[in-house]
Amino acid sequence: MNRMLNVMAALLLGAGLAGASMPGVSAPQSDSDISKRVLHEIRMYPYYTMWDNLKFSVNNGNVELSGQVTEPYKKSDIARDIQRVPGVASVSNNVEVLPLSPNDNRLRVQIARAIFRDPVLSRYSLGAIPSIHIIVDNGHVTLEGAVLNEMDKNIAGLRASGTGLSFGPITNNLQVEHPANKS
Repeated sequence: MNRMLNVMAALLLGAGLAGASMPGVSAPQSDSDISKRVLHEIRMYPYYTMWDNLKFSVNNGNVELSGQVTEPYKKSDIARDIQRVPGVASVSNNVEVLPLSPNDNRLRVQIARAIFRDPVLSRYSLGAIPSIHIIVDNGHVTLEGAVLNEMDKNIAGLRASGTGLSFGPITNNLQVEHPANKS
C-alpha cells in the first residue's frame, strides 16, 4: 500500500513539474514585461487607427486602460486581448467610446487631410498607425500622439485649427520627442 502511495505521489509531482514547464504556462512577469506586451497587443490590434487613442498603466500585474475609441467593440476587444497577456492579474477598462456621429467622422477626415497634406507633417502619416491621433468628440478636436519637435507640434495645431470646422479651440496634446534645449 505504501509503495502504491509513493508511486501516486511521484506521478502527481511529475505531472506538476511537467505542467510548470509547458509552453503557454508562464512564470510571473514584471510590470515592465507586461507593459511591453500590452503595448504590443494595442499596436497589433487590427482595428486600432489614428482616430483612437489608448493609454495604459501597469501596477503589480493590474492593467488600467484609458483613452478613447470610435467603436464600442474596440473597447471590449482590447480589454479581452490584454487580459490574455501572461502576468496580467486584472484589467480596469476606463476607455471612453466616442459618439457614433457622421459629423464627427467627416471632421476626422477633414482634419487628417489638413494635417497630413502639409509637406512638413506628411511623414507622420507613414506606417500602419500614424503617430498623430485625431480624437473628435461631438465636434471637439484633440490631437494626441507624438511628433519629433515643437515646430511640428505647432504646425499640426495650426493645420487642424485652419479647417475652421471644430466646435471650439483644438486641444493639442502632442508630445515632443526631442524638445529644444533651453539654454
